[in-house]
Amino acid sequence: MISLRCIGRSVPRHVSSAIPHLRRRTLSTVRKSSLLQQSWRGASRPSFAAFSTSRTVREQEGQVDQELSAKLDSELRVEKDTRDSETLPPSLQHYLDSSPFKLEDKPGQEEVALTRKFGDESIRITFTIADLNNMDQDDADQFGEDPALSDEDAADAAATNVQSGGANTKGSINQGRTEGGNFAVAPEDSIAPSDRAEGSYEDPSSGEGEQEPSFPARLNVLITKAGKGALQLEVMAQDGEVLIENVYYFKKPELADAKTAELDWSRRNLYTGPPFGNLDEDLQVLLERYLNERGMDTALALWVPEYIDWKEQREYLSWLSNVKTFVDA
Repeated sequence: MISLRCIGRSVPRHVSSAIPHLRRRTLSTVRKSSLLQQSWRGASRPSFAAFSTSRTVREQEGQVDQELSAKLDSELRVEKDTRDSETLPPSLQHYLDSSPFKLEDKPGQEEVALTRKFGDESIRITFTIADLNNMDQDDADQFGEDPALSDEDAADAAATNVQSGGANTKGSINQGRTEGGNFAVAPEDSIAPSDRAEGSYEDPSSGEGEQEPSFPARLNVLITKAGKGALQLEVMAQDGEVLIENVYYFKKPELADAKTAELDWSRRNLYTGPPFGNLDEDLQVLLERYLNERGMDTALALWVPEYIDWKEQREYLSWLSNVKTFVDA
């Protein structure tokens, strides 16, 4: 009994003595973790001011801005001095005054349209100034000589005609010496035809000195009749001639100028006609007369390339001005 009592008495003491020890260990652990958190918080705090994205001082302007603006201004002045693009030239205006077509030209857009009524027909001719920019890449070999080849031929001719003593052009008379040491030849100093070498006579009617050919301008001609469909013709205007390339017929006029993907898909499987070159020659001639009767004649073929050149110059000046305004802003 005594031993059991002693054991019973000793157990509470042992437990009671163990509890403070556990309590102290728990408190010490908590205290250490709190101290660690405080030290971590202190270390994680930045020692510098918080970063701000607000800009209090305006950044320095680009170093090229002023130079670019000056160059754009110089280009503007040169182009304006070269040609007046604000006023329509008299030749272009005269055609519009005497023509049945009405001009539709919106500044800033490449496409230009001419519209008119012919009986119960509505005629719309569209063309774009992009043809002038694409001319050097695609169509230069069709109507003119390569400028690079022309320069090479001119250089070769100059080298052949320059004499060892510094005189320019063999057989010339009354020349004045130029700054470069060669002699400049005036037109009136040319040798008379009777004095030239045999075989060097040039026929005045051989086309020498004629006006250079104009660039080809593509026209999209659309002729519609109410309830009768539409006739669409792809035409080339160059050197005063209207050349038909293709003729299409559509029962629905909206298919001729498909502006949506659905309409474009609908017209792909339609049979719109054979190639124009495969038609009978008499039929080709009659179709050309058909257009000529509706105002697509020599006057129009001469007017369109000239107007494209004028409009492209005007749009170029506007582009220069807009870019300069943006750079200076």
